[in-house]
Amino acid sequence: MKYIIQFFAAICLFMFSVQSVSAQKDYFKDLPAECSPQKVGTILSQRFIPSKHMLHGGKWIHYAEVCTWYGALRYAEAAGDKKLVKQLQDRFDLLFTTEKAYQPIMNHVDLNMFGCLPLEFYKVTNDKKYLELGMPYADTQWTLPAGATPEEKAWADKGLSWQTRLWIDDMFMITIVQAQAYHATGKREYIDRAAKEMVVYLNELQRPNGLFYHAPDVPYFWARGNGWMAAGMAELLLSTPKDNPDRARILEGYRLMMKNLKDYQSESGMWNQLVDKADCWPETSGSAMFTYAMIMGVKKGWLDAAEYGPVARKAWIALVPYINKDGDVEEVCVGTNKQNDLQYYYDRPRVAGDFHGQAPMLWCTYALLCE
Repeated sequence: MKYIIQFFAAICLFMFSVQSVSAQKDYFKDLPAECSPQKVGTILSQRFIPSKHMLHGGKWIHYAEVCTWYGALRYAEAAGDKKLVKQLQDRFDLLFTTEKAYQPIMNHVDLNMFGCLPLEFYKVTNDKKYLELGMPYADTQWTLPAGATPEEKAWADKGLSWQTRLWIDDMFMITIVQAQAYHATGKREYIDRAAKEMVVYLNELQRPNGLFYHAPDVPYFWARGNGWMAAGMAELLLSTPKDNPDRARILEGYRLMMKNLKDYQSESGMWNQLVDKADCWPETSGSAMFTYAMIMGVKKGWLDAAEYGPVARKAWIALVPYINKDGDVEEVCVGTNKQNDLQYYYDRPRVAGDFHGQAPMLWCTYALLCE
């Protein structure tokens, strides 16, 4: 009798688990037709293909373009769209020939992150030319250059990247290329050092409300800056092995952030340019980054689906109408350097079609399609 009871208890537990997984997926099923990830992903990807390059300093491919390109490629993979993969590859291959001068140099966190893109093409094509292009961007992030400053040397002496700045943007820029290097080579050193770096940023910058100041001397919760942290933590959680000693701390920081973002979400489903200021304007790039991180959390089981699934769904449905008839995401805050002036953040110009907004919307389409 004892074994029969145990058998039926096991069956019930199994059925409950199956139902729980199904419930997780339901939050992202039956979306309004205009919010279909396939529809949105196609619109944004095809908008990207013929677009002009966005250049850092007028010279090299800008990180925002990299993020958009990377998002379109991940979407194409998830959607099984081989034609789109080829279009994105053809655009990239010009960087080996007529547009080679646009390849970023390797001396700044915003430039080194370029390496994530050829490493993703390596994953898709298994062509080693992409591996050979991408890996130096990951390696030089931890190779102290000649003429390094005392501050850069101090970071390196701690086992961190010499490009460490304690700006929250860094925690996508550094982690994405290191995670990609790990996937390309299987070498733990890449993901382990990225996880260690993230923990330093969490310990130094995360506030009790789960959010992050734009910089230690700028006490404002700028949406896109916080979005980089949210997306960076999601990327690391996707990639970091469970036996990594820093994974638990990253998950703790991620969950604290998601908990408070849930509370700061507006009735419309969006988050504001300054996340904790109800009188500030809804901003799309930060909102899309939060949505991406939250969708992934629900899909991967890092977050309770019943609690966070409706939040992420509401956010996605709120975001899609910001895509105009030309395929440009509107209400995107322009590039923003830190400034210790509250009004500065309220007054930042808003634009349409900026890659800072196009990119995280594409990330969301990938997240919605992945298992």
